[in-house]
Amino acid sequence: MPLTTSSPSLLEGSVSGHLQRLALPMVWGILAVMSFNVVDTYFVSQLGSAPLAAMSFTFPVVMAINSFAIGLGAGTSSAVARAYGAGDVRQVRRLVTDASVLALLVSLVITAIGLLTIRPLFSLLGAGPEMLPLIADYMVPWYLGTIFVIVPTIALSALRAIGNSALTGRIMVGVALFNLILDPILIFGLLGFPRLELQGAAIATVTVRTLSFFMALYFLIRREHLMAAPQWHLGSLLESWRRVLAVGLPAVLTNVIIPMASGVMVALVAVHGEDAVAGLGVALRIEPLALIVFYALSAVIGPFMGQNAGAGKIDRLRETVTVLARFCLILGAGLAILLFFIGEPIAHLFSQSAEVVAVAVAYLSLVPLSYAGYGFVMSANAAFNGLGQPLPATLISFLRVLGVYLPLAWLGNRLWGMTGLFAATAAANLLLGALSWWWLRHNLRQRCAAVTSTPHLSAN
Repeated sequence: MPLTTSSPSLLEGSVSGHLQRLALPMVWGILAVMSFNVVDTYFVSQLGSAPLAAMSFTFPVVMAINSFAIGLGAGTSSAVARAYGAGDVRQVRRLVTDASVLALLVSLVITAIGLLTIRPLFSLLGAGPEMLPLIADYMVPWYLGTIFVIVPTIALSALRAIGNSALTGRIMVGVALFNLILDPILIFGLLGFPRLELQGAAIATVTVRTLSFFMALYFLIRREHLMAAPQWHLGSLLESWRRVLAVGLPAVLTNVIIPMASGVMVALVAVHGEDAVAGLGVALRIEPLALIVFYALSAVIGPFMGQNAGAGKIDRLRETVTVLARFCLILGAGLAILLFFIGEPIAHLFSQSAEVVAVAVAYLSLVPLSYAGYGFVMSANAAFNGLGQPLPATLISFLRVLGVYLPLAWLGNRLWGMTGLFAATAAANLLLGALSWWWLRHNLRQRCAAVTSTPHLSAN
């Protein structure tokens, strides 16, 4: 059966137009995903401090598993997009199917290990004996539903890889709205349901993730025809997994390094007192909303670069870098100006403490000056993954945190306090943004030179 898809080709037409079309639905989808933790935290907080603390203990584990799922999704998206751009129909179906099998197996392993290690793992994370039963109430159903977290991530990544981000965004929004409805019903026992409290929050999450699982598989199989029968030839299966993991595993490392920077910043700010930590917390709640367009752009730039790389469209790849740089500069400048003027009134929505607001305003006045650089770092990382070259993305992320941010943050904090610490964040973003821009342009120049020097390729 030929590969029929409802997604317009990314290999021709306006580069900026395609990126805008792809990114816009992802803005709403990412907002929806962000709402999951907010909604769960709000309703669980109504149960008291103990259930809220128990759920807080689960965040690092949940984030780690989500990071692994996102990494596998990036690997799947990169491999599928390049095969799709090259017009290799059989390979597209093979990759999507084999990546889904891999996601299923990984899910089962995580479920088994997770269920067996709840007590020792969370004791290691600092949970006391009185907290472990509550944590188990949440994590047992969550672990049992791991398959419905990881497999849909791979499926939605495959849909984005063929350029269908609109469908991905709609599924993400629908799932988030269902979670908003189901959470209070199961947590508080509304509409005749039993009152499940913290366990209800986990069951609601698993239920809505199950919905996304079946929706994603339906569209992959019935609408986009991207699935084939599972194969039992071990060599071919391992080759597909190798192609996915070649980008997927470095992408996992890249995702893990990002929250490390926030953790380091919190630790350094903590020496200035509780109000300083609270003020930073306010700023770090506001920042993701400001950066959401950059997140959406980074979610779609990988498939765009992958398809055009697979098709050998080097000129379009180089044009994309120019479009990205211009967009990041304009949006970054706009966000810096906007937050300079509205940072204080927004901070007052979270706290009435003058000390807390002062720290938040200091952050939102200084760090956004570097959002253009940070936005390009995110886009360049996704672009390298899309090109099937994850090493630069991983090195850029590690260099940003370990090579630039950490020494500058230590020095800035020592010399100028929190102002120096926030300046270090801005400097790291700007320096690595410039490096990302140079590295991506250099990579594409090398690709262009390789194509030009190969007669049978240049003839195409």
